Amino acid sequence: MAIPDLMPHPVAAKYAVLVDVGYLYAAAGEVLLGAKERKEYRVAADELIQSLQKHAEERTSGELLRIYWYDAARDRVPTVDQRVIAQLPWVKVRLGNLNARGQQKGVDAQIRSDLEALARHHAVTDTILLAGDEDMVPAVEAAQAYGVRIHLWGVEPPYGTNQAERLVWESDTVEVISADFLRPFFSRAPQPVPVTPPVVAPSPAQVFAGRTPVKPHAKPGQVAKLGPSRPRVEDVGEHVAQKWILTRGRDNIRDLLPGPILPTVIDTELLIEAEKELGHSLRPYPEARVWLRDGFWARVYREFDLGVGVSSK
Repeated sequence: MAIPDLMPHPVAAKYAVLVDVGYLYAAAGEVLLGAKERKEYRVAADELIQSLQKHAEERTSGELLRIYWYDAARDRVPTVDQRVIAQLPWVKVRLGNLNARGQQKGVDAQIRSDLEALARHHAVTDTILLAGDEDMVPAVEAAQAYGVRIHLWGVEPPYGTNQAERLVWESDTVEVISADFLRPFFSRAPQPVPVTPPVVAPSPAQVFAGRTPVKPHAKPGQVAKLGPSRPRVEDVGEHVAQKWILTRGRDNIRDLLPGPILPTVIDTELLIEAEKELGHSLRPYPEARVWLRDGFWARVYREFDLGVGVSSK
């Protein structure tokens, strides 16, 4: 009779990175720019995440499971930046709700739940927690009870401390991310340039009149496909912009300014929305996609009193 193997098998080292974005952005905005609100600055989030990932690889043994990016959005409708971040490899965006007063709701609960679940299911041996709230302490203690090591990261404060003392005590290791590390990824938000009253912005028809449409070349013996009309496509672009302003909010759409280039993720969403309204595909008509963007920007620029925009092909 074979004797069962009762010796414990070694567990491959894996780690996860859990980032409280509200804490990270607020602390970095304060130490770098003296900013109190997120609208005062812009963040190159994709580059920041890559640098944090590299920083973790240099300090933690094992394989990265994934980065959890905890943020909030009004009615949990993701912003432009959050949609771009969600497309990054090894990154999972978790969204809480942002209420009318700009307060995050449900974010801490999501962090605590994931931290405990990862530990309970032995998905990781180590966890890097970039946070500062004392509410994290019970989840840290629970994860440690399952054998997971907790490495607490914080942002360099301008003075004093910006992390709860108990959270620092309970963590296995503590590291402060310097302001110099974060500085390349944060910049002040550009101020809108007011339009001089005497200057009359050209109408979309005037701007678009000089543009020569790109005609698709048909192969010999084939009849070229008849594409949609320019006015119709521009109208759809404006309609999509109007709908996004209403459903996603002006602050969300303002993040796209100054334009006229759209992030790839947003440009794809614009195309999909337009095709739904038109009832057919625009993929065979590259010139139609230009008209679509023109209509979109025309509506967005009117919303913010910036005149008429023309997209980049």
